[in-house]
Amino acid sequence: MFHRSERLLLRPPWPEDWKQVLGGIADEGVVSNLASAPWPYEPQDAHAFVQLPIAPAYPRFLIVRADNAQLVGCIGIDPVEGEIELGYWIARPHWGQGYATEAGHAVLDVAQMLGHRRVVASHFLDNPASGRVLRKLGFAATGIIRNRHSRGRGGEAPTAEYALDLGADELADMRAA
Repeated sequence: MFHRSERLLLRPPWPEDWKQVLGGIADEGVVSNLASAPWPYEPQDAHAFVQLPIAPAYPRFLIVRADNAQLVGCIGIDPVEGEIELGYWIARPHWGQGYATEAGHAVLDVAQMLGHRRVVASHFLDNPASGRVLRKLGFAATGIIRNRHSRGRGGEAPTAEYALDLGADELADMRAA
């Protein structure tokens, strides 16, 4: 599956993308904000990631700039504990440029097209920038703080939990804001 936004192309990872993935994520500042990526992130991790199967109802995309195909990061939705969870990472050179928000809107559109009605997300408390992105996407804080394991951190750390209903009215309101 592919999806296009104003500046970005969201596309599936291909085996030949492993070097770009490694170059974008092999940064402790990126990996420490993720739950499932290991640290250090090694070439074999990138090879394994780009070869993972993608379930049609739960797409995972590489985020690439539409004008030059440069890798910006990765984003997708996954089933987690009976919920649909949004997850993403942005390579450090692309932080602060609005790519996470733009890609997030695109993936939420895809999630709604696929029939998902609710999406959850979280961020580690020491990563408030992700909380700002989630709020820009229309997510509301649930008020729940819980410890979550991070392979990159080698242990648990507290996360703030968020949720978003994907009804047509909510997404229209979110886009208008």
